[in-house]
This record gives sequence, structure tokens and C-alpha cells, in this order.
Amino acid sequence: MEENDTDPTEQVPCTNDSGPEDHTQDHATLNYVGIEAVLDQMRRKAMKTGFEFNIMVVGQSGLGKSTLMNTLFKSKVSRKSCTPNYEEKIQKTVHLQSVSHVIEEKGVKMKLTVIDTPGFGDQIDNDNCWEPIVKYINEQYEKFLREELSINRKRRIPDTRVHCCVYFLPPTGHCLRPIDIEFLKRLGEIVSIVPVIAKADTLTIEERQEFRKKIQHDLQANEIRVYPQREYDEDAEDRILNDKIREKIPFAVVGTDREHQVNGNKVLGRKTKWGIIEVENVAHCEFTNFRDLLIRSHLQDLKDVTHNIHYETYRVRRLNDSNVNGLGLSSLSITTGENVL
Repeated sequence: MEENDTDPTEQVPCTNDSGPEDHTQDHATLNYVGIEAVLDQMRRKAMKTGFEFNIMVVGQSGLGKSTLMNTLFKSKVSRKSCTPNYEEKIQKTVHLQSVSHVIEEKGVKMKLTVIDTPGFGDQIDNDNCWEPIVKYINEQYEKFLREELSINRKRRIPDTRVHCCVYFLPPTGHCLRPIDIEFLKRLGEIVSIVPVIAKADTLTIEERQEFRKKIQHDLQANEIRVYPQREYDEDAEDRILNDKIREKIPFAVVGTDREHQVNGNKVLGRKTKWGIIEVENVAHCEFTNFRDLLIRSHLQDLKDVTHNIHYETYRVRRLNDSNVNGLGLSSLSITTGENVL
């Protein structure tokens, strides 16, 4: 009987069937921290809590401010639409009124507040008609500041600050009026302004282009700041996107809440004897550019500019005034630029 010199324990070779792809995957997993998951966390929180957006509309009566807001949010959000038996009256003074709604789309909730300014530009003498508007905007900054400085402040401070002011220019085809220049210069320092040419369907394409050039020249000549400001562009990508927007400001817009059939499709539009002016057709007007700026591409930036630029400027000035005078905030009056109210 022959002796067996082999070890009775069977030696099994160690094999690894994983290929180079598995090694790469293991390496990637090993080095994965999960920082990108914060985006999902932010999204879930935003969907749960919702957010606020406050928009002010300014312009004389009859320029379609209410209609454009309804068209923009595809809901009856304007004060005029929400008031039963509403009667259009010429106000003797500028009297600000606001209406709020909660709009929900795909699980995302937004508390929308539309601030109207009836009476603006409707008088024979419109001197200082912007003062109530400046006062209102500063009052919202003041309200937010007092809440921030409160010892027992709320976990989430209600935000009533105006994030965007849409200024309606009448489709005259001429230059900016003195009231336009004064308003835009004063308000451009404290709020983000987006000017639009109202009821642009009353102008031909050529008239719109010529009118826009005149307005852009007046804005530059008078050093008027409108949104998006070039100095707030964060990088080259922002600059390229915002330059395209700045070329189209002021947007020539048309608003309506009526639907019509065009080639078998339902479209929002205004019907005339010559045809249908489609609101969302870029060949007919620039409503979609205006909507994309306010909602789809720059809504969060409008809120950021309001908080980091306009509100911060107000906050620093108010705190400096309180330190210089040795007074608390309660002892200081709210200012409207040059005037004290």
C-alpha cells in the first residue's frame, strides 16, 4: 500500500470572477460620500413646506395688468378676477391692494401674492405718485427686519417682501414718459423691475422693435436699473443667458384667458377679424420669454436678489441709522429714499 504524501485538506484556489468594471464600481462606491443627496433633501423639504412669491404690477388703468397675471399663472389670481361685482373706478390716489393664493403643481405649493396699484398714473397731476409704492416696499422690508431681530422670532419668518415689480408701458411707440423715468429710477434701487410693453398686439412687429430700441436707449441714458442687472451675473454662463434676456427687455406681451382652436389644437389667444394672436407663440409676442424669466428660469434668483441685495441694503442702512442716533428701531421712521414718511 503506497503512502499518500498529499495533504488530506483539499486546497481550493482563490478565484475572483469580477471584471475590471466591478473593480471600478467598488472603487467608486468606496469613495462615494453622498453629498449629492442633499439636493433630494432640499427638494423634499421644499415640496413639503412650499414657498412664497410676491409680485407687484404697476401701470395706468386699461393696460391689461389683471389679464396678464391670470395668463401668467393660468388661474384667476388678480384682484379684479377675485372680487365679485368688481367695478373699475379711477382712484384719486394710489391705493395698494393685494390678494394671495396657494397654487399647487405636481406636488409643489407656492403662496402667490399679487399686489396691485390702482390709481397709478391716472391723474392729471401725477407728481410723487410713486411714493405710496416705495413706502409699501420699505414697510415689507421693515416688517421682515423686525421679525429677524425679535428675541422670540418665528421659526419661519413670513416673507411679504416684493420679489418682482412688473412695470407696464403703454404701447405708444414713443420714448419713455417723465413718469416712467421717475418711477423706474426710484424703484430700481429697492426692487427688481421687469418692464413690459402692454397690449403689444396693437403694434406691428417693426413698431415693436423700434419702440424697444427707444426704451433701451432711455434706460441707458437715465442709468435706470432693470432686472436682470449685469453686475449680478455670477459667471460666464449666467452672463450669456442674461444677455439674451436683456436684448428683449422690455418684453412685448399679450394677455388673454380665452382658448381657440388652431390646426386642431387649443391655444390661448386673442381673436381678431384678421386671425388669432397666439399668446404662447414666440412669432406673435414675447409672453413666453416673460413667463420663462419670472417662473421657469429666474424665480429663485429674483428671491435671492431681493434678500441678498435689496433687503440687505435696507437692513444695513436701518441698523446704521439706529447706531448713529443711539435709538432703537422702534424710534426710527420708514424712509422712501429721500423722503421720510
